[in-house]
Amino acid sequence: MRLENAQWQRRYAIRASIEAAPSQNVRAHGLRRSRYRSLPRTHVQHVLTAMACNLSRLADWHDTTPSGRRASRFRTLCNTAEIRQHLTAQNHQQL
Repeated sequence: MRLENAQWQRRYAIRASIEAAPSQNVRAHGLRRSRYRSLPRTHVQHVLTAMACNLSRLADWHDTTPSGRRASRFRTLCNTAEIRQHLTAQNHQQL
């Protein structure tokens, strides 16, 4: 079955992490509808909303104090990348 294929699951996990940003912008910041009628103004709204979302993610990533809420998806993704990098370095040292 396709869901049991480990390679497919790894590829899907990467896609899910990439698709999280637009999904967050639509759900949390209302990007499905625009406040403006002209295309240039709508574009500016989207760019500014994306910048605000990125700044929020960077602030969450930089903040090291423990909080009562769970880690953001961006923080989890960064931690996973750091762990993989560390394990890869260990494997190369053993060889």
